[in-house]
Amino acid sequence: MSFDSLGLDAEILKAIQEQNYTDPTPIQQQAIPVILSGKDLMASAQTGTGKTAGFGLPILQKWGEQQAQATNKPDAKKGKRPLYALILAPTRELAAQIGENIREYSRYLPIRSLVVFGGVSINPQLMKLRGGVDILIATPGRLLDLVQQNAVDLSTIKMLVLDEADRMLDMGFIHDIRRVIAKLPKKRQNLMFSATFSDEIKVLAQSILHAPELVAVAKTNSASEQITQYVHRVDKRRKRELLSYLIGKNQWQQVLVFTRTKYGANHLAEQLTKDGIKASAIHGNKSQGARTKALADFKSGQIRALVATDIAARGLDIELLPYVVNYELPQVAEDYVHRIGRTGRAQNEGKAISLVCIDELPQLKAIEKLIKKTIPELTTQGFEVDPKIKAEPIKKSSQRRAPPKRGSASSNRSSQFNQDGVKSSSRHNHTKNK
Repeated sequence: MSFDSLGLDAEILKAIQEQNYTDPTPIQQQAIPVILSGKDLMASAQTGTGKTAGFGLPILQKWGEQQAQATNKPDAKKGKRPLYALILAPTRELAAQIGENIREYSRYLPIRSLVVFGGVSINPQLMKLRGGVDILIATPGRLLDLVQQNAVDLSTIKMLVLDEADRMLDMGFIHDIRRVIAKLPKKRQNLMFSATFSDEIKVLAQSILHAPELVAVAKTNSASEQITQYVHRVDKRRKRELLSYLIGKNQWQQVLVFTRTKYGANHLAEQLTKDGIKASAIHGNKSQGARTKALADFKSGQIRALVATDIAARGLDIELLPYVVNYELPQVAEDYVHRIGRTGRAQNEGKAISLVCIDELPQLKAIEKLIKKTIPELTTQGFEVDPKIKAEPIKKSSQRRAPPKRGSASSNRSSQFNQDGVKSSSRHNHTKNK
């Protein structure tokens, strides 16, 4: 199947050809025809499968068709652009990445798209919304702040996308999502994308989607076949030393490193820099400007190691990223799949190495159970595990927070829930996808 056969206009095809898109990925092959048909969609696809184009391209196509119909009407009025599509994303990074993709796909269309999220001034966003927007990409908290200020009218929306729906539930956005849904017109097309189909996700889907088509292009919670995975057992106190050794000895020029906590990310980035490996940290407490700069420096090769918390596990799209290192294993096994999914994207190969101390063996066991395979072990001379060291329980970095009442604290809503490590114990209650 080619993109030409999917029924997309020439302007869209030209834009994606310039992005070196050749053949549609499985999620694009299955999702695009469903969306173009007007049906609701519930889709599961592992990270890095091209799902942004899977919903972005048909949204652009349908917007163009509506514009053509409106122009041909004799009573067509010119005025402020009505909002056509709303795309909700859980994190700033993912929202920004979706916005960048939409701009690339629509470069030959007279369409306006805008990304809004918390952590930055709301005023420039207000100004751009006044000029009229066709496609809005938003995090839930900031979107509700804008609605509260009468800056955005959701009553004209024809298409709604919930991207990374499972992550939104984990971050405590369920109440905000329901508030947004209540402000949308009842007649609309709904598209939900989720890496997992947990019981919570199915309940949410039942309340939003109408007779949806189900699309699942990969086994739930499976890692990409293009990613070679390894475990390296090491004592906790020697992890940083081992990481610096591996980066230096193997001459890794670009490696994404995951830690569990924001403090740990900052400290490790400082230590790596002292070891002669230029590094920066990216997490929820960093200003948006600092996060954007760190990511740009990493992509351009100015820094070799980007140290991130799980807020970056979804939404970071780094072309040809060769290495991901789990400096610490995540508390929730599913997050392992999303972390390592930053490499091995779009048919490229990648390596994922997890540095595992004795305290983390239960997490490793849970990950291997989830992905249904034993991860092979690496060893490095001089970094053997000390058998005298006993395991200590790992402290949880944070708990899931109850959503606050909106009002005087509404301006803090986005930043509060765009923090790291906010997990739900219910993520373990998965049912097999039939």
